[in-house]
Amino acid sequence: MDEEEFVYIVLSEESYGKAVGLFRMAIGGVLSVFNMYGMGAYIGQAQNEITKLAEDFGLVVRGDLDKPISLDYIRREK
Repeated sequence: MDEEEFVYIVLSEESYGKAVGLFRMAIGGVLSVFNMYGMGAYIGQAQNEITKLAEDFGLVVRGDLDKPISLDYIRREK
């Protein structure tokens, strides 16, 4: 497939933030099972890490980021 055939959709910051928030909430729903094992305190941080990995994945598949998708190389906020 030639590069001209790709369709790029650019979201506004507001739409992107909403999508990330919905993704994060969905992850929270999946991880909520850990509440019954007394591990609920870890869910928020796990949501953050998984969300950052998903954002890195999106950047890599679009060709905007050239690095491994890994917790060791995850983009950190400064």
